[in-house]
Amino acid sequence: MEIKRTFDILAYQSENYNKEIALAYKQKGEWKTFSTADYIDYANNISYGLLALGVQAGDKIGIVSNNRPEWNFIDMGVSQIKAISVPLYPTISAEDYKFILNDAEIKYVFVGDKKILAKVQAVQADVPSLQGIYTFDEIENEKNWLEVVALGKKNPSVNTVLEIKNNLDENEILTLIYTSGTTGTPKGVMLTHKNIVSNVKGCSTVLVLPSTEKVLSFLPMCHIFERTVTYIYQYMGTSLYYAESIEMVAANLQEVKPYAFSTVPRLLEKVYDKIISKGDALTGIKRKLFFWAIDLGNEYELEGKSPWYSLQMKLADKLIFSKWREALGGNVKLIISGSAALQVRLSRIFTAAGIDVLEGYGLTETSPVITVNGLRQGTRKFGTVGVPLPGIEVKIAQDGEILCKGDNVMLGYYKRPDLTAEVIKDGWFYTGDIGVIENNLLRITDRKKEMFKTSGGKYIAPQFLENKFKESIYIEQIMIVGENQKHPSALIVPSMPIVMEWAKNNNIAYKDKNDLLKTPQLTELIRAEIQGYNREFGNWEQVKKFELVPEEWSVESGELTPTMKLKRKIITETYKNIILKMYE
Repeated sequence: MEIKRTFDILAYQSENYNKEIALAYKQKGEWKTFSTADYIDYANNISYGLLALGVQAGDKIGIVSNNRPEWNFIDMGVSQIKAISVPLYPTISAEDYKFILNDAEIKYVFVGDKKILAKVQAVQADVPSLQGIYTFDEIENEKNWLEVVALGKKNPSVNTVLEIKNNLDENEILTLIYTSGTTGTPKGVMLTHKNIVSNVKGCSTVLVLPSTEKVLSFLPMCHIFERTVTYIYQYMGTSLYYAESIEMVAANLQEVKPYAFSTVPRLLEKVYDKIISKGDALTGIKRKLFFWAIDLGNEYELEGKSPWYSLQMKLADKLIFSKWREALGGNVKLIISGSAALQVRLSRIFTAAGIDVLEGYGLTETSPVITVNGLRQGTRKFGTVGVPLPGIEVKIAQDGEILCKGDNVMLGYYKRPDLTAEVIKDGWFYTGDIGVIENNLLRITDRKKEMFKTSGGKYIAPQFLENKFKESIYIEQIMIVGENQKHPSALIVPSMPIVMEWAKNNNIAYKDKNDLLKTPQLTELIRAEIQGYNREFGNWEQVKKFELVPEEWSVESGELTPTMKLKRKIITETYKNIILKMYE
């Protein structure tokens, strides 16, 4: 069958795989599963129920929840009746909720739990379009999503839904996704069925996902990266399991034993740092073997090396890297990384450990994938984000900005033709990222808007520098500053568990973490790390000064976007006195 709309993926799965376990999640300590037939049944009843509630084509339906099968049921049910889904992050502020609910004129909203319900109810009186809130969890005296399902069962408008589906054009808007952004008011990205389906089809030519395998999902479904990836999983017939939470991912990996999962670099960095810290705690021959394997892995090349190197890698795999795979459930063959720049050493060492890490690149506005590393020769190289998907053109503008054209590019920003005109010109989408193309492989060098000049007129690409410095196991987070100053400096959040272990091993006394950050020994340790990496940069790029800050930046505290990108303006404002001190 031909797949043109996202709901066609569900019919395609039924026709080709008809999974006994299409979706699964953990409820009260037990895995609850749904077959393809269950999935279709729930989606159809949601469609019928929404029609019975008076939902019409073009009406907006909000979804605010952590990952769970109900998310998919609502998503498919909404799409089948030409309504428009509007996913929202559970973690955004009340002001953002109010803005998005009003801007999109949301008619009904489905929320996951009591905490999210309270956030939406807090602004409900200020949203005239909102007619009702339904919860996924059972909450006393609140409307539950199963009431919509029950309404659908009582009013099965089968022919109406079939007619809507048959006449629904692939260029119709499927979803409005409000970009979190590092600054300013959220913008509603209008994505069509064609945008996302073209991306699903393109990615499926690159990824190898056997239909007999399981995958684990833990990134937010409200973000286009994970949402499109889950459509890919469904299209390729894998069983999709939802992790209980980010904190439970390690345990869920052991239970589910997935073949693949998608992640953002920040989480992969944490996994790697945890592995390294465990290796660091070893003693004697075990410690030597561990770091021998790490050094060997850091030399890994996709094209292969000498027979002697291959022989050593076999031994390293048996002794060390097999344990890495066991820690991830024992079956992971593939990790898909997106949303931000991945450190080259991570893709290299995990691949050396027998787990292919494929980094991709794109934006919400491009549904999201523009390029991705594949498994075939010529489609992958460490340090790049791969080749363009089939049907997508990529070129570099004179100033280095990456431009793309294809079926994946959004219709535009909702109610903002002015902003749309700024980024789509002559059919080309202007990404705002800087990069180069080498042998058809794209390499990102920085965000155009994040680059700055020193007082000497030299351009600094902060993200490039930050990724290099984060290779240090002692540096958890870092932000490069120094616009219009003589040289770059850095705000650094140390990796506290690792530096505390280091302090213990070196008999350094301290009262608490703030006290530890003031010790001259830690300052010298970080200085040595900075100086080591500085050697890889030009003189004008080298970080001359730094300050250690104790609190890790997070989404909750407002310094990171929901996709883990630095909110540079907010961090700069928070630490303005510390930054000024570095340039006195």
